[in-house]
Amino acid sequence: MTVTWDPSRYGQFSDERARPFADLMGRVAATQPQLVVDLGCGSGRLTLSLAERWPQARIVGVDSSREMLAAAQASDTDSRVEWVQADLADWDIAGLGAAPDVIVSNAALQWVPRHLRLIETWSAALADGGWFALQVPGNFDAPTHALMREVAIDHPRSGELEAATKRYGAGDPSTYLQVLTAVGLAVDAWETTYTHVLDPRAESDNPVLDWVSGTGLRPMLEVLTDEAERADFLATYAERVATAYPRTPAGVLLAFRRVFAVGHKA
Repeated sequence: MTVTWDPSRYGQFSDERARPFADLMGRVAATQPQLVVDLGCGSGRLTLSLAERWPQARIVGVDSSREMLAAAQASDTDSRVEWVQADLADWDIAGLGAAPDVIVSNAALQWVPRHLRLIETWSAALADGGWFALQVPGNFDAPTHALMREVAIDHPRSGELEAATKRYGAGDPSTYLQVLTAVGLAVDAWETTYTHVLDPRAESDNPVLDWVSGTGLRPMLEVLTDEAERADFLATYAERVATAYPRTPAGVLLAFRRVFAVGHKA
């Protein structure tokens, strides 16, 4: 299924979504890379931060979404990044014409089939001394996603919706550690569960629904093209999500597990 992404909706929680990227890149010690590639660059905000960190480097951002890349290009007023529209499952790293010094993929590989095999290919293409850094969500058993599947099963279009809830998945830290070690990289792998405080000013009726509407819920919304059908599904799901994530004096708390791995080709 082709998912249509909404840059403004995705960017609603841009600070929370940027934090794992900063933690990931904090473990990458490249100093003077010549070629840096961001796989699954999205709307480009974080890719542009790579251009700021390494002003001498050639920066390439790859994403399958036309909408996201349009937003990225609009933000790149100095044309610092080469924006490439491609499905990562089919993208050929040899097309870069040079060995990358840094490859980063942030919250994208869970959408890519057979990505463990692709990681092997990409890592093998690194320049000597190069770095490969990835982060993927590890929250597929969280209430946000479990409730999505529950509502889908009870829906008249359960077959289509249940298929839309499926991801190609994400591994544990040990999985990525073994894959990257097998291609000769020295690896640091870990996981972090962030407790995001959403909507502390109580401006939204259901901030967790707002969050997943920009990411995990989008494939299901692609199925529900009828306006009434979509509204009915969202009403049921929203009620269950609001119960699972009640408001506290601090705001609505969203626990979000993420998995990281950084490999260095010494």
